[in-house]
Amino acid sequence: MPIEVKNLSHIYSKGTPFESKALDDVSFNIEDGEFTCIIGHTGSGKSTLIQHLNGILKKTSGSIIINNEDITDSNMDLTRIRKKVGLVFQYPEYQLFEETIEKDIAYGPKNLEIEEDKIKQIVKDSMEMVGLDYSLKDRSPFELSGGQRRRVAIAGVIAMRPEVLILDEPTAGLDPHGRDEILDMIKGLHNKYNTTIILVSHSMEDVAKIADKLIVMAKGKVKYLGTPREVFQNETGLKEIGLDIPKVSSLMNRLKEKGFDIRTDIINIKEAKEEILRVLRGDNNA
Repeated sequence: MPIEVKNLSHIYSKGTPFESKALDDVSFNIEDGEFTCIIGHTGSGKSTLIQHLNGILKKTSGSIIINNEDITDSNMDLTRIRKKVGLVFQYPEYQLFEETIEKDIAYGPKNLEIEEDKIKQIVKDSMEMVGLDYSLKDRSPFELSGGQRRRVAIAGVIAMRPEVLILDEPTAGLDPHGRDEILDMIKGLHNKYNTTIILVSHSMEDVAKIADKLIVMAKGKVKYLGTPREVFQNETGLKEIGLDIPKVSSLMNRLKEKGFDIRTDIINIKEAKEEILRVLRGDNNA
């Protein structure tokens, strides 16, 4: 589902001494099936932004068009929109409450009044999609590891069959292995089902691996917008707002500063290795 955000602004506590502008004239497009990452420091407006994308928060001004429908229209059926736009909050495993994995994942589909026999298949499919063996269905989610509990929580959102999946810091609090597993699982979902995915993160290393597009937020505004290669060319500007670039990109910039005729739009180790070997060989065909 394509998404168009036009001149979106949000002011908390408007008209009071505590008035605070969280979003300031934000505009961008997300194409159908695109994997977009939103990055920025705490207070940049990331979480406020994504809560507008399925109608949890109401705009102060502007509009959000999803699949040619303006979801900010006062007459919009937001329940219908939320079935299409799934939102996974940070630490979603804290919202698990059922006694078994199967019951927890089935909770959403039951609320949609889907037939019982279809729900069982939905649970099975959703567990498969997040890399959980169906044989675990009768276990308590609280017996699982942190990474597995998070998979259950994400499966519960996927079971609603959203066309857009939004995840707020899905790797927060996980160890490096757990973080990589969750990111690989999300990327696998995107590749297999062409789901439109919006992922909020503060890790430049992570987003460099998975994103088609980056939206960099700062003080409620879109500071940079583009592919990872394009955005990471702005090392100085990113540092000014408290963000960094992937270490490998920083390395290439330092080599360039030392006088090497080297590309600086490198975002992964494989590319860096090939580029450094090219320079060492004296090959001028960059």
